[in-house]
Parts: sequence; C-alpha cells; structure tokens
Amino acid sequence: MPKLSLTMKEGTVGKWYKKEGDIVNKEEPLVEVVSEKATYDVEAPASGILRKILVEEGLDVPVNEVLAVITNQDEEFLETHLPSEPLSAAPEKETVVLASPAAKRLAREQGVDLSLITGTGPEGRIVEEDVERFVADKSGKMPKIKDTIALTGLRKTSAERLSMSFRTAPHSTVVMEVDVSKAVVLHEKSQVSYTAILVKAVASALVEHQMVNSSLDENRIKIFEEVNVGIAVATENGLIVPVIHNANGKSLEEIGNEASELTEKARKGKLSKEELSGGTFTVTNLGMYDVDFFVPIINPPEAAILGAGRVNDKPVVVDGRVEIRSIMVLSLSYDHRIIDGAPASGFLRKVKEEIEKL
Repeated sequence: MPKLSLTMKEGTVGKWYKKEGDIVNKEEPLVEVVSEKATYDVEAPASGILRKILVEEGLDVPVNEVLAVITNQDEEFLETHLPSEPLSAAPEKETVVLASPAAKRLAREQGVDLSLITGTGPEGRIVEEDVERFVADKSGKMPKIKDTIALTGLRKTSAERLSMSFRTAPHSTVVMEVDVSKAVVLHEKSQVSYTAILVKAVASALVEHQMVNSSLDENRIKIFEEVNVGIAVATENGLIVPVIHNANGKSLEEIGNEASELTEKARKGKLSKEELSGGTFTVTNLGMYDVDFFVPIINPPEAAILGAGRVNDKPVVVDGRVEIRSIMVLSLSYDHRIIDGAPASGFLRKVKEEIEKL
C-alpha cells in the first residue's frame, strides 16, 4: 500500500484490474486504491505474473502493507516467501513519487529524477507538463548547500519544546499599545533596560491576575504561589530562558541587575540549573532588533508569554491635543484552555497601567 499523501496512514483496496495468474506489465494499472482524499490507480512495479493477491477488494490496510506478489514467469513461488509481518513495521526504504504514466515516460527519456520535481496535479501528482517545465527551466535544479547545521543540544531542545507547545496549547493573542514615554526617560537616566521594566510590570500584574500565573496539568489548572518571570535570551546556540525568581518582591533596580547578570551568563553558557528552572511566565523583547510587533509562542508548561516590540515616536491624542509620545506594542499570547480573552485583556491592561505610571 503506497503512501499517497503526507497524512495518509491507511488505504482501501477498491478494485483489482488483474486476477491471480495474469501476466502484468511494469507501470500497467494493477489495483485501485482509495485514500482519505482521492482514488488512485497503483501501477505494477515490475513485469511478470500476478502470483498472489493478499488483500481483497474492500479491505482497509496500513501504508506499506503488502497487497500482492509479482514474480518472473519462470520463478517458483512459495507461501514462505511472504513477509512474516507487514512492511509497515519496517522503515521505508524509498519515497513513493506520484506521477502520471506520461510524466514517467518523459522523465525516463530526459533522464530526469522525478523526486526533484514538484507536482501540480491532484495531491501533488507530477504530470507531463511539470516534467517539461523542469527540463526547460535550468533553475529547477536543487540549489547548492553551503553548510549544514545539526539540530542538536539546546537548539534541538528548544525546537521540541516550542513544537510541543504549538501543537498542544491553543494559542490566542491580544495586542495593546503602551505609552512608554516615562519608561524612556527612566531608561536614559538610570540605564535600566526595557526588559527589566517589563518584568517589573508583569510581576505586579501577575499578583492581581493569578490565572495567568498558572499551568495546565492534565485536567487541573495549577495556580503558582511564586511569581517567577523568565526572560528570553538569544544565544549562539539558540534561545534560552533564565528565570528571575520572586520578581514581585524585588525592586526595579534589583530586577535590572539580575536580568543583566542572567543575560551575560546565558550568552557564556554558565547558567545554573536553578537559574533555568521554575519559571511561571516569560517575557520576550525583540525591540532591539527594530521589530514593531510579533506573536510569541508560549514557553511550556506556562500559560502565557508577553512579547514586546521597539519604541516608536507617534502622534497621539492627549486631553484633546495631538502630542508626540513614545509607544511600544505589547502582544500577549495565552493558552486558551486556561485563559479566556477577557481576563487576558485585563492582565495586559494592568501591565500597561504599571508601565505608564512609572
């Protein structure tokens, strides 16, 4: 049973075009297969005699299950030659390339590898026009690879965690503009980072909006007593999130000093296990990269994450007058299994208030 689409796990044998003992020719339609999306004619992989049909019409079988046996005309066939278990239990040795008979014929004539061609037919099936286009267009060749980077270590762990988060947690995001004019003055005067200011505001908001400071464990929502805010740090080896523990009990200066120390340790790879564990919420700031707005992915098993963009001077209406204010866009991604839109918006509004009242 060929795998005819990326999501196909099993197929149904619709109709056999040959019966046992018939002569078959290579690439001759042999059996009709019905997948979850369409119906295909599977061609004979070789010429010979159809010795044994193993799956009758109307039956469902997994991908890679043996459907039938074809032998040479003078080849002896024994039942013991059949596999003791389905081929689906073994690794795939080659990828099935869907192509029309005309496309296969033209590919053989032109010496073209069909696996290099993107099909435009149903379910990605390669048709004759695709082969003609590939032959005519020299840019159809695979680009040369300059370097290969193995997905290992920290980068692999980060990729697995974020993939798991995006698959399991239904993400939703609310966005809000914040007047950071006072924060800009504070930043320029005391050199405290915008990330530290965000962490301080978030810590205060989490005390008031406790559901955001939580995690889903099977069918139970666990609300954390501690407010431990992680800060996303980009390193040469990938994204890492050191944690400022009990951030709600620390001053802005303490948070700023700890954030700077943790960031430096992260980039040197010297963070301890304690400094990397216990987070209940994460802040990620891409403002230094001139990013205006983005949608962050939740750091599992937390319930939400706050993303911050760069500071922009914009005209705003204040008490009926147009003034130039420094504006930052905040985006809160949250797990909709735990938090609904209204409480998520209430939390973000509280963060906004904490920043604007500095």
